[in-house]
Amino acid sequence: MNTVVDVILIGTLAVVWLAAGLLVDGMPAAVTARQLRRRAGLLSALVGAGVTVFAAVPLLSELVPGASAAPAAAVLPGVPALIVLTATRRRLGWVRRGAGAFAAAPLTPVPPALRAAAAHPLLSAPLQITGIAALLGLPIAAGLVDLPGGAATGMLGVAVTVTVVTVAGIGIRASLRHSRLAPLVLAPISHRDRERAPAGAR
Repeated sequence: MNTVVDVILIGTLAVVWLAAGLLVDGMPAAVTARQLRRRAGLLSALVGAGVTVFAAVPLLSELVPGASAAPAAAVLPGVPALIVLTATRRRLGWVRRGAGAFAAAPLTPVPPALRAAAAHPLLSAPLQITGIAALLGLPIAAGLVDLPGGAATGMLGVAVTVTVVTVAGIGIRASLRHSRLAPLVLAPISHRDRERAPAGAR
């Protein structure tokens, strides 16, 4: 078994996706359009690197002689990574193009709608869940989960429980953050409506 190679592959996978999860967490905190566009561009590059590592796992596992646990360890983060490729990348493109619209005035503060879009759960949660899932795949790559009898079952149960609790926590946090920023999008509209309303209607 190529334990060292497996750990290196899954470790690299975890580092890339954890870095993406940390970066996306700071996206809504960007001060200017230039800063948001830069972060969105770097995040796109990290997603591309993460997909490349995913593709490299089965290829390198086949090239190195001996049994490999890396493909099995990559299955767990592979599920949220599919959501990243289908939904998150599209939303990331919207944010990047939205920030790019201010190229002529890059120091413009990030508009509330763009800030809320950067905090959308479908943008942040899948990336963070992929990173956590890749981290949980390290014990599989290291051969620590391959234990006899009930010990393996017990460890698997603990891993599943930790994964479910983590996913739920990330999803709830992302939803609360987005719901806190979303009303700011409608605030300027409501303010303009009050200004245009007749004095007696206010």
